[in-house]
Amino acid sequence: MQRLLRTEILRITGLTLAGAALGWYWDKPALGAACMLILLLGRHLWQLQRLARWLQQPSTTPPEAHKLWGEVFDGIYHYQRRQKADQQQLTTLLERIQDSSQALRDGVVMIDHKGDLEWWNHSAQHMLGLSPSSDRGQPITHLLRNPKFVDYYERQNYLDPLVLASHLSEDRLLEYHITLFGKNERLLLIRDCTKMQRLERMRQDFVANVSHELRTPLTVLSGYLETFSDYAEELPTQWQRGLTLMSEQSARMEHLVSELLTLSRLETSDFKAQASPIDVAALLEKVRLDALALSDNQHKITLDIDQRLYIHGCLNELRSAFSNLVFNAVKYTPAGSTVELHWYQKHDGAYLEVKDNGPGIDSKHLGFLTQRFYRVDASRSSQTGGTGLGLAIVKHVMLRHQGRLDIRSDAQQGSCFSCYFPLTQVLERSEE
Repeated sequence: MQRLLRTEILRITGLTLAGAALGWYWDKPALGAACMLILLLGRHLWQLQRLARWLQQPSTTPPEAHKLWGEVFDGIYHYQRRQKADQQQLTTLLERIQDSSQALRDGVVMIDHKGDLEWWNHSAQHMLGLSPSSDRGQPITHLLRNPKFVDYYERQNYLDPLVLASHLSEDRLLEYHITLFGKNERLLLIRDCTKMQRLERMRQDFVANVSHELRTPLTVLSGYLETFSDYAEELPTQWQRGLTLMSEQSARMEHLVSELLTLSRLETSDFKAQASPIDVAALLEKVRLDALALSDNQHKITLDIDQRLYIHGCLNELRSAFSNLVFNAVKYTPAGSTVELHWYQKHDGAYLEVKDNGPGIDSKHLGFLTQRFYRVDASRSSQTGGTGLGLAIVKHVMLRHQGRLDIRSDAQQGSCFSCYFPLTQVLERSEE
């Protein structure tokens, strides 16, 4: 193209000089040059007119031309073909994406930057009762008016999904998950979790019922074993050993049932009905004394607490969570170890830290510690009487208090278990 442009410039220059030479013959070189330039300009205007006429009907074959204008026509023609091919490819891709989205069992809703409904698939239309003729372009909060959904939508904190009863049927539970993209646009994913919730409720009821039913026979067994223990010296040696093992395993089973019932209550009970201001400093002092008794004063347990810092929560749940953390620190660290309890406030909320200088936990286990019955070392947990439910209880307690449990640990470098409480749960006692 550059070569043709230079050739065209040279051609115009040559013809202009030829026109000037012809005009010089009549003693008017400037007029001759001007006439030649006008002719050349007219030719280019004619080519531009052909180009404009063709661009109005780009599907037709480009006009015939040579040299520079031929290159221009051919270049535009090939560019249009590439654009058309790319457009066709994008159209095909969008159709495939749309078809695949329509085939999803989960609902998909696209919401524009103004919060209006832009597009949805068949599943979303069925789940939400949408009408293409009347609901397109309407604000999503005009359709889903539940205050919990409106608050979830406006807070723009979409890390966790929201589960609500469907506005079309109270017996149907829907899970809403929003993802931000583009310029404040949103993608709303909707999943019918009715069956999953029913299965979860059945699991919770099963665990609660079985745990409750086990309590009575275990109480009877423990009572008789305790009675037999009073006459253990009169029994043969091999029977004495069996009686001791039965008593230990019965106590362990009672502890397991008790923790299963605790988890069941955490999953089903009403938190607000039990919540009240909690003096965390006094609670931690009691937990410290219990932990010292558990370790037979073989551990050093220190307190660094803010006496004025209270929590709005459930006393029994917090006692259970804090005791689990401190007792674990005592059980899984050797005699002579130090356990530090720190209770303080930062700009974003209150923190309880339980630190120890024990053997620590390998990082590969940290992501699984709050799972039920997970144990880093099963043999060691059996020796200490652990059930594998302690940290699961702590996690549930923190979730009910709108907080979280963070765990930091490295092998041979100790561990730190941190409970975070948001500012909405924090109270501060005024000085009298």
